[in-house]
Amino acid sequence: MKFILASSLIASASAFSVFGNKAPVAESPAFAVESIPGALEPMGLFDPLGFAAKADEGTLKRYREAELAHGRVAMLATVGFLVGEAVESKTFLFNGEVTGPAITHLAQVNPVFWVLLGAGIAKAETERAEIGWVEPKNVPFDKPGVLRETYIPGNLGFDPLGLKPEDEEEFKIMQTKELQNGRLAMLAAAGFLAQELVDGKGIIEHFSA
Repeated sequence: MKFILASSLIASASAFSVFGNKAPVAESPAFAVESIPGALEPMGLFDPLGFAAKADEGTLKRYREAELAHGRVAMLATVGFLVGEAVESKTFLFNGEVTGPAITHLAQVNPVFWVLLGAGIAKAETERAEIGWVEPKNVPFDKPGVLRETYIPGNLGFDPLGLKPEDEEEFKIMQTKELQNGRLAMLAAAGFLAQELVDGKGIIEHFSA
């Protein structure tokens, strides 16, 4: 894919991490199925297989962290699909040589780009781990991946526009909106991938056909 999608992979790898700055520590409310953001009427918390119902607070927070990370990646990916195909051969990036359906773009990129991409992802993921996870030396060997008690899943301090509400209820509403958009984007990205694999045509091409 074009630079705009590939660059999004760097940012999304850390799920909107911040480089060099630590997220402010905030008191995390009790994380429970009854009060977790993302549960909307009339469905409530959609959990047909009962994963959340069987999870303790720590496990539930890890589930939510994973959902947010995947949702953010998917939101960037769906934008990357559309923008990457819309500007192909019309940009100076990669000499305008990257063409075709978005699922073929990354394979056309110069290998040097992969080194930069890998370094960016490694840096971003390291930052995210330092913000959200307890240091391995302070965690029992049979319980890896423990999140910090004060860490709110997804709250990595990335808020360049200052949109995060101070009010707890408003913050919960914003969290739910992000989750809903992320869930929709995951379905959309999966649909984009499947459609392009089926007929080899770009998503933009389908719209213009």
